[in-house]
Amino acid sequence: MSEEIKETKKAILNASVAPEEFDWEAFENDGAETGESKKEAMAQYEQTLNKVTENEVVEGVVTSINKREVVVNIGAKSEGVISAPEFRYNPDLKVGDKVEVLVESAEDRKGQLIISHKKARQLKSWDMVNAAYESGEIVKGYVKTRTKGGMIVDVFGIEAFLPGSQIDIKPIRDYDVFVDTTMDFKIVKINQEFKNVVVSHKALLEAEQEQKRSELISKLEKGQVLEGVVKNITNYGVFVDLGGVDGLIHITDLSWGRISHPEEVVALDQKINVVVLDFNEQQKRIALGLKQLSAHPWEALSADLKVGDTVKGKVVAVADYGAFIEVEPGVEGLVHVSEMSWSPRLHSAQEFLKVGDEVEAQILTLDREARKMSLGIKQLTTNPWESIREKYPVGSQHKATVRNITNFGVFAELEDGVEGLIHISDLSWNKLKHPAEMVQSGDVIDVVILDFDENSHKLSLGHKQLTPNPWDELEAKYPAGTVVDATVSVIGDKNTTLTLADGTEVTAFNRELVKEDGKQALVGETLPVKVVDLRRSTRTIRVSHVRTYQEAKAAKETAEAETAKKAIKKVQSNVEKTTLGDISALAALKDKMEKGE
Repeated sequence: MSEEIKETKKAILNASVAPEEFDWEAFENDGAETGESKKEAMAQYEQTLNKVTENEVVEGVVTSINKREVVVNIGAKSEGVISAPEFRYNPDLKVGDKVEVLVESAEDRKGQLIISHKKARQLKSWDMVNAAYESGEIVKGYVKTRTKGGMIVDVFGIEAFLPGSQIDIKPIRDYDVFVDTTMDFKIVKINQEFKNVVVSHKALLEAEQEQKRSELISKLEKGQVLEGVVKNITNYGVFVDLGGVDGLIHITDLSWGRISHPEEVVALDQKINVVVLDFNEQQKRIALGLKQLSAHPWEALSADLKVGDTVKGKVVAVADYGAFIEVEPGVEGLVHVSEMSWSPRLHSAQEFLKVGDEVEAQILTLDREARKMSLGIKQLTTNPWESIREKYPVGSQHKATVRNITNFGVFAELEDGVEGLIHISDLSWNKLKHPAEMVQSGDVIDVVILDFDENSHKLSLGHKQLTPNPWDELEAKYPAGTVVDATVSVIGDKNTTLTLADGTEVTAFNRELVKEDGKQALVGETLPVKVVDLRRSTRTIRVSHVRTYQEAKAAKETAEAETAKKAIKKVQSNVEKTTLGDISALAALKDKMEKGE
């Protein structure tokens, strides 16, 4: 049998089988009886193949996969080979999967079919992206690279932007761990004009978490105990993962005792049991408690403890009005600022105590039902006011420490718990605008006891009383009417200050410093002045320059007037005497004539 006949027979035998089962070796070796038979067999085989059109998108089947390439059969004479990176977006690709490809060429120079999966995707990608956006479909995307503010993701062959805030529910610090990975995404925004696509992985997690939260909350009951894992710790509390749903333990519900930070009680990733305190189905919030799983410390407080007992504790908080002392873990008592010292002056608790101090105190009140306790520290020391008059009699002199300075005076401490007020008027014989002109806080000064009020724990002190009153000397040295020289120091709107030779300051109305020539006295000019008034109450000496020359002039005029008056009186006296003598003589003459003498 000729080779041609053998090939024809073989072709006829194999023509009816599927292309992938066709025995090419037999076809090549055995031959057929005639060339026409071979052509007929070839024609029958051609009918079993798909017609391939270039630039057409067709569906193929994956027949082989390796690291470099993927082989796809589209039913043509030969299979197409596609570069493996074109399938990076789909790491789950396997043999037998159907994929779309674009036929770039039915045969190249080597007779190889040229196809592309990437180009096929690109042709349909925009329609697929829009359809997925409209339907809310979850799509797979390959994270290609990191960019400013997020990541670039391949979705259906289109580069989409994944913002950093949309990667996960929790903040992401290292974006690089997501590069070269495939993830599920939801398309959240499309810009049709610029063909921009934004995707989110966080949206999928939130939706899943929301579903879990709704399911969990629907089953929650107050008082229910659950197991969770510490997910996040903040200054105000702890977030606990209850299995995809978070609940919050506020810092006040972590421990019966006072704590400054939740890290004192729990740690990240720690498994803990919590109790459900409250939940809100609408707001999806769950309030949890940890301390409620243990008995309240007040319940374990010794039944023998009573008012008047002395307890030891540590200062756990300090406010202006007092300090909280923890006498046992979770059991606190308040020491009001008024119970810290016997001193009557209003103090701030920070002056006495600070957080961490170990102190002893006496129980003043105890309410087990309300779980309240008030304490006192001063009660453990002797009240110095009980014997205040014996220790500090009126008129006695002592040393005191300036503790506080106010506009109206100075508070000075004689001993712990005993303070008195030195009024500004009792600080100095001279007039002060403010006590700080004379003393500073912390100064030790001499004082004299002026008065008491035991009931109010008030003590009146004096300082100026320990020194001579300079006004006694001034009154003797400069009595009213004294004329002295004074130098103009300061000229004000209505008054002027002048200084005497010994440094004493005096004042005068501006109108009293007009000189005899009518000009006003100037600063630095020395003039004779007359003391017209000296007042202890205001500690002022008032003088006048005008009076020095006006009164002298008036005195001169008065003296001259008196001299003239005396002269006139003398002349008048002489005239009166002469006139009377003449009248007497005439009267005598008249009398003689009447008698005829």
